[in-house]
Amino acid sequence: MPTSVVPRRPRVVLGVSAGIAAYKACELLRLFTESGHEVRVVPTREALRFVGEPTWAALSGNPVTTDVWESVHEVPHVRIGQGADLVVVAPATADVLAKAAHGLAGDLLTNTLLTARCPVVFAPAMHTEMWEHPATRANVATLRERGSIVVDPAVGRLTGADTGPGRLPDPKEIFEVCRGVLSGRPADLAGRRLVISAGGTREAIDPVRFIGNRSSGLQGYALARTAVARGAEVTLVAANVALPDPAGVKVVRVTSALELRDAVLEAVQDADAVVMAAAVADFRPSARSGSKIKKTADEPDAIHLVKNPDILAELGERRRAGLKPYPRVIAGFAAETDDVLANGRAKLARKGCDLLVVNQVGDDLAFGTPDNAAVVLLADGEQVDIPRGPKEALADVVWDLVAARLA
Repeated sequence: MPTSVVPRRPRVVLGVSAGIAAYKACELLRLFTESGHEVRVVPTREALRFVGEPTWAALSGNPVTTDVWESVHEVPHVRIGQGADLVVVAPATADVLAKAAHGLAGDLLTNTLLTARCPVVFAPAMHTEMWEHPATRANVATLRERGSIVVDPAVGRLTGADTGPGRLPDPKEIFEVCRGVLSGRPADLAGRRLVISAGGTREAIDPVRFIGNRSSGLQGYALARTAVARGAEVTLVAANVALPDPAGVKVVRVTSALELRDAVLEAVQDADAVVMAAAVADFRPSARSGSKIKKTADEPDAIHLVKNPDILAELGERRRAGLKPYPRVIAGFAAETDDVLANGRAKLARKGCDLLVVNQVGDDLAFGTPDNAAVVLLADGEQVDIPRGPKEALADVVWDLVAARLA
Protein backbone atom coordinates (compact mmCIF):
# COMPACT_ATOMS: atom_id res chain seq x y z
CA MET A 1 0.00 0.00 0.00
CA PRO A 2 1.49 3.36 -0.98
CA THR A 3 1.81 5.76 1.88
CA SER A 4 0.00 9.06 1.56
CA VAL A 5 2.12 12.19 1.66
CA VAL A 6 0.85 14.87 4.01
CA PRO A 7 1.38 18.26 2.38
CA ARG A 8 3.54 20.69 4.30
CA ARG A 9 1.55 23.37 6.02
CA PRO A 10 2.48 26.95 5.05
CA ARG A 11 4.76 28.44 7.69
CA VAL A 12 3.80 31.88 8.94
CA VAL A 13 5.72 34.03 11.37
CA LEU A 14 3.42 36.43 13.20
CA GLY A 15 5.40 39.33 14.61
CA VAL A 16 3.65 41.36 17.30
CA SER A 17 4.96 44.72 18.44
CA ALA A 18 4.02 46.82 21.44
CA GLY A 19 0.77 48.51 20.54
CA ILE A 20 -2.60 48.45 22.22
CA ALA A 21 -3.92 46.64 19.12
CA ALA A 22 -1.79 43.59 20.02
CA TYR A 23 -4.89 41.86 21.36
CA LYS A 24 -6.38 41.92 17.84
CA ALA A 25 -3.47 39.80 16.62
CA CYS A 26 -4.99 36.90 18.60
CA GLU A 27 -7.86 36.87 16.09
CA LEU A 28 -5.39 36.98 13.18
CA LEU A 29 -3.51 34.06 14.72
CA ARG A 30 -6.75 32.09 15.04
CA LEU A 31 -7.58 32.70 11.37
CA PHE A 32 -4.18 31.37 10.32
CA THR A 33 -4.26 28.26 12.51
CA GLU A 34 -7.86 27.37 11.64
CA SER A 35 -7.06 27.59 7.93
CA GLY A 36 -4.20 25.11 8.25
CA HIS A 37 -1.13 27.32 8.63
CA GLU A 38 1.77 26.59 10.94
CA VAL A 39 2.30 29.76 12.95
CA ARG A 40 5.23 30.86 15.07
CA VAL A 41 4.52 34.01 17.09
CA VAL A 42 7.50 36.31 17.64
CA PRO A 43 6.54 39.24 19.86
CA THR A 44 8.74 42.05 21.03
CA ARG A 45 9.53 42.10 24.72
CA GLU A 46 7.30 45.14 25.20
CA ALA A 47 4.43 43.46 23.34
CA LEU A 48 4.16 40.94 26.16
CA ARG A 49 2.93 43.77 28.37
CA PHE A 50 -0.28 43.72 26.30
CA VAL A 51 -0.69 39.97 25.61
CA GLY A 52 1.35 37.43 27.58
CA GLU A 53 3.52 34.58 26.33
CA PRO A 54 1.14 31.82 27.53
CA THR A 55 -1.65 33.18 25.31
CA TRP A 56 0.49 33.15 22.17
CA ALA A 57 1.87 29.69 22.95
CA ALA A 58 -1.55 28.22 23.63
CA LEU A 59 -3.13 29.69 20.49
CA SER A 60 -0.25 28.80 18.16
CA GLY A 61 0.84 25.48 19.65
CA ASN A 62 4.46 26.64 19.34
CA PRO A 63 7.00 28.03 21.80
CA VAL A 64 7.19 31.79 22.13
CA THR A 65 10.26 33.86 22.88
CA THR A 66 11.50 37.39 22.33
CA ASP A 67 15.17 36.70 23.00
CA VAL A 68 17.90 35.57 20.59
CA TRP A 69 19.68 33.91 23.54
CA GLU A 70 17.03 31.25 24.18
CA SER A 71 17.50 27.83 22.52
CA VAL A 72 20.75 29.09 21.03
CA HIS A 73 21.61 25.63 19.67
CA GLU A 74 18.66 25.99 17.28
CA VAL A 75 19.93 29.38 16.04
CA PRO A 76 16.40 30.87 16.19
CA HIS A 77 17.46 34.34 15.07
CA VAL A 78 18.33 32.83 11.68
CA ARG A 79 16.24 29.69 11.35
CA ILE A 80 12.81 31.22 12.02
CA GLY A 81 13.11 33.69 9.17
CA GLN A 82 14.81 31.24 6.83
CA GLY A 83 12.02 28.68 7.19
CA ALA A 84 9.06 31.03 6.82
CA ASP A 85 6.73 31.26 3.83
CA LEU A 86 5.40 34.58 5.10
CA VAL A 87 6.24 37.06 7.84
CA VAL A 88 3.44 39.37 8.94
CA VAL A 89 3.88 42.01 11.64
CA ALA A 90 0.57 43.07 13.20
CA PRO A 91 0.45 45.49 14.80
CA ALA A 92 3.58 47.14 13.44
CA THR A 93 4.49 50.16 15.56
CA ALA A 94 6.45 53.17 14.33
CA ASP A 95 9.42 51.80 16.28
CA VAL A 96 9.39 48.42 14.52
CA LEU A 97 8.92 50.04 11.10
CA ALA A 98 11.94 52.25 11.77
CA LYS A 99 14.09 49.32 12.92
CA ALA A 100 13.06 47.23 9.91
CA ALA A 101 13.76 50.07 7.48
CA HIS A 102 17.22 50.64 8.93
CA GLY A 103 18.18 46.99 9.31
CA LEU A 104 18.50 46.98 13.09
CA ALA A 105 18.53 43.60 14.81
CA GLY A 106 18.19 44.04 18.55
CA ASP A 107 15.70 41.27 19.27
CA LEU A 108 14.30 38.08 17.77
CA LEU A 109 11.66 39.84 15.66
CA THR A 110 14.05 42.26 13.96
CA ASN A 111 16.55 39.42 13.40
CA THR A 112 13.77 37.39 11.81
CA LEU A 113 12.91 40.28 9.49
CA LEU A 114 16.54 40.49 8.36
CA THR A 115 16.88 36.78 7.64
CA ALA A 116 13.50 36.25 5.96
CA ARG A 117 13.64 35.67 2.22
CA CYS A 118 9.88 35.27 1.93
CA PRO A 119 7.21 37.96 1.46
CA VAL A 120 6.84 40.35 4.41
CA VAL A 121 3.62 42.16 5.32
CA PHE A 122 3.45 45.02 7.83
CA ALA A 123 0.10 46.11 9.29
CA PRO A 124 0.88 49.40 11.07
CA ALA A 125 -1.07 50.71 14.05
CA MET A 126 -0.22 53.91 15.89
CA HIS A 127 -1.50 57.39 16.61
CA THR A 128 -2.23 59.60 13.62
CA GLU A 129 0.60 62.01 14.35
CA MET A 130 3.10 59.13 14.40
CA TRP A 131 1.76 57.63 11.17
CA GLU A 132 1.88 60.98 9.39
CA HIS A 133 5.33 61.98 10.68
CA PRO A 134 7.87 62.40 7.84
CA ALA A 135 10.20 59.85 9.46
CA THR A 136 7.50 57.16 9.48
CA ARG A 137 6.44 57.99 5.91
CA ALA A 138 10.06 57.72 4.79
CA ASN A 139 10.48 54.37 6.55
CA VAL A 140 7.30 53.05 4.95
CA ALA A 141 8.51 54.20 1.53
CA THR A 142 11.84 52.45 2.08
CA LEU A 143 10.17 49.18 3.07
CA ARG A 144 7.87 49.30 0.06
CA GLU A 145 10.79 49.98 -2.28
CA ARG A 146 12.44 46.83 -0.95
CA GLY A 147 9.36 44.75 -1.76
CA SER A 148 7.60 44.62 1.59
CA ILE A 149 3.85 45.15 1.64
CA VAL A 150 2.92 47.87 4.11
CA VAL A 151 -0.83 47.95 4.59
CA ASP A 152 -2.09 51.46 5.28
CA PRO A 153 -3.87 51.65 8.65
CA ALA A 154 -7.60 52.13 8.91
CA VAL A 155 -9.31 55.33 10.00
CA GLY A 156 -11.21 55.15 13.27
CA ARG A 157 -11.11 55.32 17.04
CA LEU A 158 -7.61 55.14 18.49
CA THR A 159 -6.39 54.97 22.08
CA GLY A 160 -8.37 57.29 24.31
CA ALA A 161 -10.67 59.74 22.60
CA ASP A 162 -8.52 60.23 19.49
CA THR A 163 -9.84 59.39 16.03
CA GLY A 164 -8.01 59.31 12.71
CA PRO A 165 -5.78 57.17 10.49
CA GLY A 166 -3.69 54.75 12.54
CA ARG A 167 -6.13 52.04 13.56
CA LEU A 168 -5.19 48.42 12.91
CA PRO A 169 -7.32 47.09 10.03
CA ASP A 170 -9.81 44.33 10.73
CA PRO A 171 -7.88 41.05 11.33
CA LYS A 172 -10.03 39.26 8.74
CA GLU A 173 -8.99 41.80 6.13
CA ILE A 174 -5.31 41.51 7.08
CA PHE A 175 -5.71 37.75 6.73
CA GLU A 176 -7.15 38.17 3.23
CA VAL A 177 -4.12 40.23 2.20
CA CYS A 178 -1.79 37.59 3.63
CA ARG A 179 -3.68 34.78 1.94
CA GLY A 180 -3.31 36.61 -1.35
CA VAL A 181 0.42 37.01 -0.81
CA LEU A 182 0.80 33.33 0.11
CA SER A 183 -1.03 32.34 -3.07
CA GLY A 184 1.96 33.62 -5.01
CA ARG A 185 0.53 36.85 -6.33
CA PRO A 186 3.36 38.94 -7.78
CA ALA A 187 4.22 42.35 -6.34
CA ASP A 188 3.93 43.82 -9.84
CA LEU A 189 1.73 46.70 -8.68
CA ALA A 190 4.16 47.94 -6.04
CA GLY A 191 4.28 51.72 -6.06
CA ARG A 192 1.23 51.99 -8.32
CA ARG A 193 -1.73 54.15 -7.31
CA LEU A 194 -5.03 52.59 -8.29
CA VAL A 195 -8.61 53.80 -8.12
CA ILE A 196 -11.52 51.34 -8.01
CA SER A 197 -15.24 52.02 -7.90
CA ALA A 198 -17.59 49.47 -6.36
CA GLY A 199 -21.21 48.94 -5.42
CA GLY A 200 -24.34 50.48 -6.90
CA THR A 201 -25.45 54.09 -6.92
CA ARG A 202 -28.82 55.24 -5.58
CA GLU A 203 -30.76 58.14 -7.07
CA ALA A 204 -33.19 59.66 -4.57
CA ILE A 205 -36.87 60.05 -5.45
CA ASP A 206 -37.81 61.31 -1.99
CA PRO A 207 -36.29 60.89 1.50
CA VAL A 208 -37.44 57.25 1.55
CA ARG A 209 -37.32 55.91 -2.01
CA PHE A 210 -34.59 55.69 -4.59
CA ILE A 211 -33.72 54.21 -7.98
CA GLY A 212 -30.99 51.62 -7.47
CA ASN A 213 -29.61 48.27 -8.57
CA ARG A 214 -28.56 44.94 -7.10
CA SER A 215 -24.78 45.42 -7.07
CA SER A 216 -23.26 44.32 -3.75
CA GLY A 217 -19.74 45.65 -4.29
CA LEU A 218 -18.17 42.20 -3.84
CA GLN A 219 -16.27 42.33 -7.15
CA GLY A 220 -14.92 45.82 -6.53
CA TYR A 221 -13.79 44.84 -3.03
CA ALA A 222 -12.11 41.72 -4.44
CA LEU A 223 -10.25 43.98 -6.88
CA ALA A 224 -9.14 46.17 -3.97
CA ARG A 225 -7.92 43.25 -1.82
CA THR A 226 -5.96 41.61 -4.61
CA ALA A 227 -4.39 44.93 -5.63
CA VAL A 228 -3.14 45.50 -2.07
CA ALA A 229 -1.72 41.97 -1.99
CA ARG A 230 0.20 42.88 -5.17
CA GLY A 231 1.67 45.97 -3.51
CA ALA A 232 -0.59 48.76 -4.80
CA GLU A 233 -1.86 51.85 -3.02
CA VAL A 234 -5.63 51.73 -3.50
CA THR A 235 -8.47 54.22 -3.26
CA LEU A 236 -11.88 52.55 -3.30
CA VAL A 237 -14.92 54.67 -4.12
CA ALA A 238 -17.76 52.64 -2.59
CA ALA A 239 -21.40 53.31 -3.41
CA ASN A 240 -23.82 51.93 -0.81
CA VAL A 241 -21.73 48.90 0.13
CA ALA A 242 -22.30 47.02 3.40
CA LEU A 243 -18.89 45.33 3.58
CA PRO A 244 -15.93 45.81 5.94
CA ASP A 245 -13.20 48.05 4.61
CA PRO A 246 -10.44 46.05 2.91
CA ALA A 247 -7.14 46.29 4.77
CA GLY A 248 -4.81 48.96 3.50
CA VAL A 249 -7.41 50.66 1.30
CA LYS A 250 -8.59 54.25 1.45
CA VAL A 251 -12.38 54.02 1.23
CA VAL A 252 -14.46 56.97 0.00
CA ARG A 253 -18.18 56.41 0.53
CA VAL A 254 -20.72 57.89 -1.87
CA THR A 255 -24.42 57.49 -2.63
CA SER A 256 -25.36 58.88 -6.03
CA ALA A 257 -23.82 58.84 -9.50
CA LEU A 258 -22.93 62.53 -9.26
CA GLU A 259 -21.13 61.95 -5.96
CA LEU A 260 -19.30 58.96 -7.43
CA ARG A 261 -18.19 61.03 -10.43
CA ASP A 262 -16.78 63.77 -8.20
CA ALA A 263 -15.00 61.26 -5.96
CA VAL A 264 -13.46 59.38 -8.89
CA LEU A 265 -12.22 62.55 -10.61
CA GLU A 266 -10.67 63.65 -7.33
CA ALA A 267 -9.03 60.27 -6.72
CA VAL A 268 -7.53 59.87 -10.21
CA GLN A 269 -5.49 63.08 -9.92
CA ASP A 270 -2.29 61.07 -9.45
CA ALA A 271 -3.50 57.54 -10.25
CA ASP A 272 -1.82 55.09 -12.61
CA ALA A 273 -5.01 53.17 -13.38
CA VAL A 274 -8.73 53.20 -12.68
CA VAL A 275 -11.13 50.24 -12.71
CA MET A 276 -14.79 51.24 -12.80
CA ALA A 277 -16.53 48.21 -11.29
CA ALA A 278 -19.48 50.08 -9.78
CA ALA A 279 -22.95 49.77 -11.25
CA VAL A 280 -23.77 53.42 -11.94
CA ALA A 281 -27.39 54.39 -12.56
CA ASP A 282 -27.92 55.66 -16.11
CA PHE A 283 -30.71 58.02 -15.04
CA ARG A 284 -31.84 60.02 -12.01
CA PRO A 285 -35.04 61.88 -11.17
CA SER A 286 -34.92 65.44 -12.44
CA ALA A 287 -36.27 66.61 -9.08
CA ARG A 288 -36.21 65.09 -5.59
CA SER A 289 -39.25 65.49 -3.38
CA GLY A 290 -38.38 67.02 -0.02
CA SER A 291 -40.98 64.88 1.74
CA LYS A 292 -42.26 61.35 1.31
CA ILE A 293 -44.59 61.02 -1.66
CA LYS A 294 -47.93 59.86 -0.27
CA LYS A 295 -50.06 57.13 -1.75
CA THR A 296 -53.40 58.49 -2.97
CA ALA A 297 -56.40 57.10 -4.77
CA ASP A 298 -55.31 58.81 -7.94
CA GLU A 299 -52.56 57.69 -10.25
CA PRO A 300 -49.18 58.95 -9.05
CA ASP A 301 -47.41 61.66 -10.96
CA ALA A 302 -44.86 60.44 -13.46
CA ILE A 303 -41.22 60.67 -12.40
CA HIS A 304 -39.25 62.56 -14.99
CA LEU A 305 -35.74 61.18 -15.48
CA VAL A 306 -32.58 62.82 -16.74
CA LYS A 307 -29.30 61.23 -17.81
CA ASN A 308 -26.47 60.74 -15.38
CA PRO A 309 -22.92 61.45 -16.58
CA ASP A 310 -21.11 58.52 -18.18
CA ILE A 311 -18.04 58.52 -15.92
CA LEU A 312 -16.11 55.83 -17.80
CA ALA A 313 -16.65 57.57 -21.13
CA GLU A 314 -15.66 60.90 -19.58
CA LEU A 315 -12.36 59.47 -18.37
CA GLY A 316 -11.68 58.13 -21.86
CA GLU A 317 -12.54 61.48 -23.44
CA ARG A 318 -10.31 63.36 -21.01
CA ARG A 319 -7.42 61.11 -21.94
CA ARG A 320 -8.01 61.53 -25.66
CA ALA A 321 -8.13 65.31 -25.23
CA GLY A 322 -5.17 65.41 -22.83
CA LEU A 323 -7.30 66.99 -20.10
CA LYS A 324 -6.23 66.28 -16.55
CA PRO A 325 -7.08 64.29 -14.58
CA TYR A 326 -6.88 60.99 -16.38
CA PRO A 327 -5.02 57.77 -15.54
CA ARG A 328 -2.69 55.86 -17.85
CA VAL A 329 -4.90 52.75 -17.90
CA ILE A 330 -8.70 52.84 -17.88
CA ALA A 331 -10.76 49.69 -17.31
CA GLY A 332 -14.50 49.29 -17.01
CA PHE A 333 -17.17 46.71 -16.29
CA ALA A 334 -20.28 46.07 -18.37
CA ALA A 335 -23.19 44.07 -16.93
CA GLU A 336 -25.36 42.64 -19.69
CA THR A 337 -28.36 40.31 -19.92
CA ASP A 338 -28.61 39.80 -23.72
CA ASP A 339 -26.18 39.89 -26.65
CA VAL A 340 -23.43 40.12 -24.08
CA LEU A 341 -20.39 40.25 -26.36
CA ALA A 342 -21.97 42.42 -29.06
CA ASN A 343 -23.09 44.97 -26.50
CA GLY A 344 -19.72 44.77 -24.80
CA ARG A 345 -17.76 45.47 -27.98
CA ALA A 346 -20.00 48.44 -28.76
CA LYS A 347 -19.43 49.82 -25.25
CA LEU A 348 -15.67 49.33 -25.49
CA ALA A 349 -15.53 51.39 -28.69
CA ARG A 350 -17.89 54.05 -27.33
CA LYS A 351 -16.23 54.54 -23.95
CA GLY A 352 -12.62 54.67 -25.06
CA CYS A 353 -11.19 52.47 -22.32
CA ASP A 354 -8.27 50.04 -22.56
CA LEU A 355 -10.23 47.02 -21.44
CA LEU A 356 -13.81 46.19 -20.60
CA VAL A 357 -14.86 43.31 -18.35
CA VAL A 358 -18.16 42.02 -19.71
CA ASN A 359 -20.27 39.71 -17.60
CA GLN A 360 -23.78 38.36 -17.82
CA VAL A 361 -26.03 39.29 -14.94
CA GLY A 362 -29.42 38.09 -13.83
CA ASP A 363 -30.90 35.71 -11.30
CA ASP A 364 -28.04 34.24 -9.24
CA LEU A 365 -25.46 35.62 -11.68
CA ALA A 366 -22.76 38.12 -10.67
CA PHE A 367 -24.71 40.40 -8.32
CA GLY A 368 -24.35 39.36 -4.68
CA THR A 369 -22.61 36.05 -5.43
CA PRO A 370 -19.09 35.01 -4.36
CA ASP A 371 -18.19 33.91 -7.89
CA ASN A 372 -18.21 35.44 -11.34
CA ALA A 373 -17.45 34.67 -14.97
CA ALA A 374 -16.56 37.22 -17.62
CA VAL A 375 -14.95 38.04 -20.91
CA VAL A 376 -12.37 40.81 -21.00
CA LEU A 377 -12.39 42.76 -24.26
CA LEU A 378 -9.26 44.77 -24.99
CA ALA A 379 -8.90 47.83 -27.19
CA ASP A 380 -6.37 46.03 -29.41
CA GLY A 381 -8.96 43.36 -30.29
CA GLU A 382 -7.74 40.68 -27.88
CA GLN A 383 -10.31 38.73 -25.89
CA VAL A 384 -9.67 36.95 -22.58
CA ASP A 385 -12.22 34.44 -21.30
CA ILE A 386 -12.43 34.06 -17.53
CA PRO A 387 -14.28 30.90 -16.40
CA ARG A 388 -16.60 30.97 -13.42
CA GLY A 389 -14.67 31.09 -10.19
CA PRO A 390 -14.02 33.24 -7.12
CA LYS A 391 -14.22 36.96 -7.72
CA GLU A 392 -10.63 37.26 -6.50
CA ALA A 393 -9.54 35.07 -9.44
CA LEU A 394 -11.29 37.39 -11.88
CA ALA A 395 -9.68 40.36 -10.15
CA ASP A 396 -6.22 38.87 -10.60
CA VAL A 397 -6.77 38.47 -14.35
CA VAL A 398 -7.82 42.12 -14.55
CA TRP A 399 -4.68 43.21 -12.66
CA ASP A 400 -2.50 40.99 -14.86
CA LEU A 401 -3.79 42.91 -17.89
CA VAL A 402 -3.50 46.30 -16.18
CA ALA A 403 0.03 45.59 -14.91
CA ALA A 404 1.15 44.57 -18.40
CA ARG A 405 -0.05 47.90 -19.78
CA LEU A 406 1.53 49.90 -16.97
CA ALA A 407 4.85 48.11 -17.52
